[in-house]
Amino acid sequence: MSLSQGRQYLAIPGPSVMPDRVLQAMHQPCPNIYEGGLIEMTHSLIPDLKYVAGTAAHAVIYIANGHGAWEAAVSNVLAVGDRVLVLATGRFCMGWGEMASSLGITVETIDFGGRDTIDMDRVRDHLRADTAGRIKAVMAVHVDTSTSVRNDISALRGAIDASGHNALLMVDCIASLGCDEFRMDDWGVDIMVSACQKGLMTPPGIAFVFFSDKAAAVRNAMERVSAYWDWKPRVEPDLYYKYFCGTAPTQHLLGLREALDMIREEELPQIWARHEALASAVWAACFAWGQGGPLTMNIADPALRSRAVTALAIGAPGGTRLRRWTEHQAGLTLGIGLNMATLEDPNADGFFRIGHMGHVNAQMIMGTLGSIQAGLIALDIPHGPGGLDAAARVLAAA
Repeated sequence: MSLSQGRQYLAIPGPSVMPDRVLQAMHQPCPNIYEGGLIEMTHSLIPDLKYVAGTAAHAVIYIANGHGAWEAAVSNVLAVGDRVLVLATGRFCMGWGEMASSLGITVETIDFGGRDTIDMDRVRDHLRADTAGRIKAVMAVHVDTSTSVRNDISALRGAIDASGHNALLMVDCIASLGCDEFRMDDWGVDIMVSACQKGLMTPPGIAFVFFSDKAAAVRNAMERVSAYWDWKPRVEPDLYYKYFCGTAPTQHLLGLREALDMIREEELPQIWARHEALASAVWAACFAWGQGGPLTMNIADPALRSRAVTALAIGAPGGTRLRRWTEHQAGLTLGIGLNMATLEDPNADGFFRIGHMGHVNAQMIMGTLGSIQAGLIALDIPHGPGGLDAAARVLAAA
């Protein structure tokens, strides 16, 4: 007998749970794209996007996923033959570097592995050794969704400054924006990329690039930027269609407007605190289960963990078995172990991830943890007692 009837719950690290308010805002006929309310509503998105990013600089919208935002950022400030430094702490900064390489950029990579954060001393020394200034940009991920590591972007800015290097700082906040604290201007970020389907609680399809005046000056010196990715016509466009280089993604904009209203209503400090509390509850349960079994959190230090996603190891084939059980027996979909394959576990069957980002509250987290614990019991996977009690204590104290 399956107990999965009822509302399914998606606890993968994006797309996240879509609020009913967002879905209802999208569920209407397409508005006029030439005049009327849609134009003014789109104008209103920009200051609210800047609020979430913590910037007074520039923001543009693309009809794309996060990979599109990656390419847009690269295309505006890097030309064939330019050089970037990729700081890899998981799959996604590696992927951004691979995209840059495919566009003719020379990529230098410092790989910090799948369980560690960026070593700032190594970055400083690497840049200091680049006396010719060949490196044009440094690429990093704030939160890597595959490993669940959270990098200290403010400290990274400090390392770049300490090296005396003039490279642009480019940061991927696709998994973290609207979940983990991020302050673009205060932390000295030149380019930040994100997308709508995680902390911004809108179905996948639109992405964002935020950029500083320094980055804008680099763009202005470029000989050529592809027409679609060029951010210049999209900033304060004189004609509405230039926001999107064509037809507007109308329903996505309606949903995003509602999501940003929800973020404004709750306010960012409260959103960050909520994610902190909910993530801490997840960690408390996982720590308790791990005391009597194989479950371990991928990032050992809580200070380095994302508040949006937790990556876990449980030993093959336990991760896949547990995901299958929770999905088919409890209606809970957990995330796969991404980029965690080893020679002993080529399909990454020993890993899984819990997404706790965006439109999430205490009862949703307790339901997720309860279903996981039921799966551990049903599958006879060894685990310590008291996981739900530990999570409940964290939430009770929040």
